Parts: sequence; C-alpha cells; structure tokens
Amino acid sequence: MIPRSEYPRPQFQREESSWQCLNGPWQFAFDFGNSGIDRKLYMPEAEFDREIVVPFCPESRLSGVEYKDFISAVWYRRTIRIAKAQLENRVLLHFGAVDYHAIVYVNGEKAGEHRGGYVSFSFDITALLREGENLLVVYAEDDNRHGLQPKGKQSSLFHSHGCDYTRTTGIWQTVWLEFVPKTYLKSVKTQSDYRNRTVTFTAAMAGQEADATLRACISFEGCVQKEVEVALNTGKTTFTVELDAVKLWDVGQPNLYDVTYTLYVKGTAVDTVAGYFGVRTVELRDHAIYLNGRPVFQRLILDQGFYPDGIYTAPTDEALRRDIELSMELGFNGARLHQKVFEERFLYWADHMGYLVWGEHASWGLDLHKMENLANFGAEWMEIVERDFNHPAIVGWCPFNETWGGQDPRLLQMMYAITKAMDTTRPVIDTSGNYHVVTDIYDIHDYEQDVDIFAQRYGAVTREKVYDKFEKQQYYEGQPYFISEYGGASWNASEGWGYGSAPKTEEEFMQRYAGLTTALMTNEAICAFCYTQLTDVEQEQNGLYQYDRSKKFSDAVYQAIRDTNRQTAAIERR
Repeated sequence: MIPRSEYPRPQFQREESSWQCLNGPWQFAFDFGNSGIDRKLYMPEAEFDREIVVPFCPESRLSGVEYKDFISAVWYRRTIRIAKAQLENRVLLHFGAVDYHAIVYVNGEKAGEHRGGYVSFSFDITALLREGENLLVVYAEDDNRHGLQPKGKQSSLFHSHGCDYTRTTGIWQTVWLEFVPKTYLKSVKTQSDYRNRTVTFTAAMAGQEADATLRACISFEGCVQKEVEVALNTGKTTFTVELDAVKLWDVGQPNLYDVTYTLYVKGTAVDTVAGYFGVRTVELRDHAIYLNGRPVFQRLILDQGFYPDGIYTAPTDEALRRDIELSMELGFNGARLHQKVFEERFLYWADHMGYLVWGEHASWGLDLHKMENLANFGAEWMEIVERDFNHPAIVGWCPFNETWGGQDPRLLQMMYAITKAMDTTRPVIDTSGNYHVVTDIYDIHDYEQDVDIFAQRYGAVTREKVYDKFEKQQYYEGQPYFISEYGGASWNASEGWGYGSAPKTEEEFMQRYAGLTTALMTNEAICAFCYTQLTDVEQEQNGLYQYDRSKKFSDAVYQAIRDTNRQTAAIERR
C-alpha cells in the first residue's frame, strides 16, 4: 500500500490518469561527510545501503529508518517507468517539500535544485527521460545550526529541548509525476470580493502562446453558475466574473464554488484542470477583524503540526482532517499554524470545513541581524504566499515569530512590504509577539497563569492603551489587538513541562481556562486569542490532547472548554 497516496494539490487538479504518486520504498543512503556529489552518488553504479519509506523523514518511525542524530546530507534513489506516449508531451516532477537544499538528478544528469525546506517545487524533466526505465536520484543537504536557514521548532541540540523537537531532514511530503500536454495551464490565482459579488482570475499557461483561450465554468453544488471564455495574451490573462447569487465562505459554513478550467489552442481543448474557490473578504475596521462585513472574534488554537510517528508528516490524510475536527469540537474556529508551513492537503480540509488559519513561516533558527538572510528567507516566503494565496481559510500572514533582540528591523520591514505587495487582501503581522516594526495587527504573547492578574491586565485594555510588556522595544499605534499566545498549562506532565504552575485538579484547570479566556472575550478592544496548544508535542506537555491525539481530560473538562469558547465575544455584540 502506497502511503499518503491522495492527490497532493487538490486546488488545481488534473484527471487521475495525469499523475503518478512516487511515495513508498526508495533506496537511501546517509552522507555524513557531505561528499556524495564528489563520489557521484547520482550515477547508476553508486551503491545505496538502506531503504526508506517516502514521504517520511529519516528521523521518523514511519520512514523505517528512525535515525535521530544530526544528518548532514541524505540521498534517495528509485526507478520510474515512462511510456513512449508520455514522452510525446511533458513530464513534471513535483516535491511537496524537501528540507533543505535539494538537487535532483535524472539518469545521471542534473534536473534542477531548490533551497527551502517548507514549500513545494517542481522540474520539467522531459528532456532527461527515455522510454522505459529511468533513474531518479535526490540529494538533500540540511544544517539547522548555522543560522542561515529557517528551521522552525526543529532542535539545534542533539536532544529535543524546551520548545524545540525532533528534526526533519530531506523529503517529508509527497513526490509525484504529472503528465501534461506541451501547452498546458500553469496556474490560476483567484481573488473574491463579496460586496461586488465578483471573483477575479489571473491565469498563466506554459508552451505555445498563439491562438490560446481559456474557458472557466463555475458551478455551485453541481449547478452551473457562469461560463466565460477569454484569450490568453502573451500566455497570461486576468478577467473578472460577476456572480448572480453569492454563497459566502464563512466560519463553519464552507461554501465553495467549483471551477473547471479548459485551455484551448486554435479551438482544440488541450488541457483541463479542476479547482475551487470561496467568496469571502477579510477587513480590519473599528479595532476588529471583519469577515464578510461583520466582526468575528478569532478563537484560535496553536497547532504545531507534529506527529509522534511521522514528525513533520501526518501519517494519513485523515489525520490532517482529524486535527481540525478536534479543534472545532472544542469551540475553536481556527488555528495559528505555528512555525511550520502546513501541506496543501491540510489547507484543503480547512477550506472544506470553514476553519480560519494564519499562515506562518518556520522563522526560528534564522539569524535576524544579518540582512543577507533575506535571500534565504524571503525567496521561500514568496513561494509560500504564491502557493497558498487561493485558500479562503487563510485569513492572515505572519512571516516571523518572536524575533527578540538583535533583529535588523529592515528585515522585518522588507518582509512585511513584500507580503503586502503580493497580497492586498489579508492582514499581515510582521512578527508574532515581539518585536513589532510595522504590523497590521498588534499581537502579544502572555503566559500569566494567575486568573486575577490576567483579568485585571486585560480588563484595563482600551483601544488607546493596551498591555505590552515590551513597550520600550515596540510601539502600539492603534491596531486591532490580539493575544496570540496564552494558557499553555501542563497537566499530569511527569517528565515534560508547561507554562507556570500546573493545576492540581481538573476543576482548577477548568477554572483557569475559563478565567483566562473569558477575560479576553469580554473586552471589545480585543479581537482574537490563540490558546497554547492543540496537542502535547514531545516534552512540551501543555496540549488539550495527548501527542497521539487521545484525550487527556475527562469529558467534563472538554465541555467546559467548549462552553467557554462558544460564548459571544464582546466584539461580536456590535
């Protein structure tokens, strides 16, 4: 059985026969001396002494390797069979994510390379292929200790410690082949406007550009709503469609429009792609975050996307969906996807479940006082925003988290400006928690566990004056105010840790959760919270569920959390 064999790019999907999943057993070799290129491990005669199950990283149990020490570089190898008919068109090789620097070889020739451990990339390998058996080799180099690359919550020490956990090296998302025509639809960006009842498409094609047109057929629940056809001038076009009766995408109401794109060249259909979009608008007004014209208090949970058996990689597609279900069952309406770029399948489920998420890069590990790191960080961040732009579930971007001292403010300013230039439809937080330089929403982190102190602190917050323990390092300018990390108390953590003193009884935990959360929800000058966190992660044992997603509290505690979260927030009474 092939692991993680579901279609990896569900928002831009060709028919079943157009792709081949390459997950499963690959030959594998460690390269601790990082000498494999000199030893020509990309050539057919090279020897590989191990096997690994892709897409799981070698540190994980599901990979079959489970090697936990530092790994300088790794090599993967397998064969692929290509039919003569497939060579008459184009063959694209896709990687969901490879951490960190990947070089890909086909039949001993270099096909391409990519830097960045968190975003998808692909190569056109048609010219390197031959009919029959072909050799595919992947090299991945990864060193998270030099401060030159984002690592997120991957430990830079031998052991997991504090807020850092088991590392991920090499391939950790699906590898797949896609068979496309010589002229094909490369991408379509969608942008909706609920007030004007419109959706704007920006489409790009690859290949022959003369006499090309694109037809978009939009439907809702199987009924065709609109059909338009436009010319692709110089291989790209932008067009706007007005919808007659708009069904809005909203919290818990995942109304999605299906769209079929058909590319024509000289009147003949050459490519067909299925996608979807949601109509919704995010705005900042009156010290609040508005969704579709009304203030919505964001009740978020911190989700770090780690799994005990797959580390960065969910063991199944159902596990991705289940994490969202666990959150929504407790009355949360979204999540901060924390210090990790989540795979497209997770965002697919968020779109289809009406679940709000914030996109965040894995910025920890990057030396932020060096402007030259903008090249390493910025290029990948732009790829992330470009890839995930169409997902209605994403309601904001946050490139950095807790940048602390030593940061070069120009780096944060630049990343904020780049993000705003790429996406004018969503708010951007420059760095979550501290230290803000330029930000649309002013967020802070506060792990105070005393309910009385916490309630007094946030009861005093107004639109003009907020609580900020770093007010000498950052300056509030009247933005919407968001407590984006709080809580985090441990429960029965024999060897792990949580924030502050652990509650001694379930009753004490319920009172603490209700007290902290209610203090935030009852002040109309606070627009959102994010509770730490959905599950335990290794030694950090402050989740609402165990690391394996099993329950850690009685049903009474979960009902108390649910009741607290579902109360109407002050900001929603406007």
